[in-house]
This record gives sequence, structure tokens and C-alpha cells, in this order.
Amino acid sequence: MNASPEIITKNDLLQLQLPTTIDEVINQLEKIITYCEINNNCAGYFAVLYHKVTCKVKDCITNKDFEDGIRMERLDVTFANRYLAAFYAWIAGKPTTQSWKIAFDSVAQNKPLVLQHLLLGMNAHINLDLGIATALVMDGFSIDDIHKDFDTINSILASMIDNIEACLTKINPLMLLLNLNIYKYDEMLVQFSINTARDGAWMFAKELSLKKANDYENCISTRDESIQQLGSSIANPHGFLLKFIVKLIRLFEKKNIAAVIKLLGN
Repeated sequence: MNASPEIITKNDLLQLQLPTTIDEVINQLEKIITYCEINNNCAGYFAVLYHKVTCKVKDCITNKDFEDGIRMERLDVTFANRYLAAFYAWIAGKPTTQSWKIAFDSVAQNKPLVLQHLLLGMNAHINLDLGIATALVMDGFSIDDIHKDFDTINSILASMIDNIEACLTKINPLMLLLNLNIYKYDEMLVQFSINTARDGAWMFAKELSLKKANDYENCISTRDESIQQLGSSIANPHGFLLKFIVKLIRLFEKKNIAAVIKLLGN
């Protein structure tokens, strides 16, 4: 990723209009990453992961790997705008969904591990936002028509896990010494997995597609509360042994946030 070298301020970000194309999504993610690097903001961890995923989705659209590339770009933009709107609301001091609030609260605390920050972002975005975006894009159509492309976009995310794992061992060599790869460690944290998130997001999208008016909003609120609780278990793992391991690993993690963001972006 070649992020813009210009100085990006909070006001610059708040003046942006939400994207309408995948290229605009990528551009705004790069601005957020630059902003986070400049301000040593842990929110950049998830932003740089999301940038990688979005670039990969763009490549897959170009290569016609999806059944309907035009529809997939619309889903990608609608999906991304959920995150971007939440991020801009957060830096402006405005309310967000509960799922994103706990993710952003962890940024303010600056205590969770890099992996916890990534999982908290994935938790809010996949478990809540993806279902909402899918239902919106398929409004007026059979939601089952997008199921194959829905699985493909999640497979893209899953395929990048090895890359994330390699980055995490550079950020914290102790994880390599303890053989704590990302699958084992995120299972220790909360039994959170890409496949589980994907399946849950699809069921939520199907349920939401059948709701109207107040039932639609209530369905989102109920889901948001549930995902917030899952986020809480990621941010604050239970059990003496797990808490001890988290504290131990934290001691060895790189403390330079901008450097970590750059490592995750490689």
C-alpha cells in the first residue's frame, strides 16, 4: 500500500463524503491509515487490514471472479460505508453502534493486543455490518442470489489470515516462540473464527431481508447488542490463565503504533 504522504487531519476526514466506488473506498482507507500513523492511533490496525481486503476484492472484480461484479462493487461500497461512517462518527464524538463502540473504546484504552484490535474490528464489521449491507443491496431481490459471491468475499478475508499471522509474529516474537498462531490464539480469546462469523452474518442477512419498518430496526438493535457482548469477551477475556497470557504477550509487543501499522500493511 502506498498511503498518501500528505498530512491528514481529523477535519480533513470529517469533510469527506462517503464513497460511491471501490476506488474511493480505497482512497479513504488510505487517508485513515495515514491519519492513524501520524497520530499513533490503534484504529489504524483494522484500517490497514481492511485496506488489504478491499484491494483484493477490487482485483477479484477486475478478474471477474464474482458472479456479478457490478453488484459486488455495490456491496463492497455499502459494506465499507458502514465502517467509514462509524469511524467518522467516532472521531467526531458522535454515537456509533454498540458493536463499533466497544471496538473504538479499546482504541482509546490502548491496552488490548494488536490481535484483539483486529478481532474487535472484524467482529463489528463482519458480524453486524456485513449482514446489513447485504440485505440493503439485495432489497427487492432474492437474497439467495448473492450467496455464492457472499461466500467468495469471505474466503478472500480468510485467505489473508496467514499474512496477518506472519505480521503478528514480527510485531511480537513471543507468539512465534509459544507457537500461538492466529487460529489457536483467537480461539483462546473467544472462539471467534472467520467461518463462524461468515455463517452468522449470512443468517442475519437472510433474517433482516424479511423484516420491514420497526421490525427491521429492532432486528438490527438485537443483533448489535449480541455482537457487542461478543466484542466484550474479545476485549476482556475471562479466566486467570488467559488473562496472564494476554498480559505476558503484551509485554513483548512493539509499542510504536505507526511502526505496527506499517508492518501490518506489508
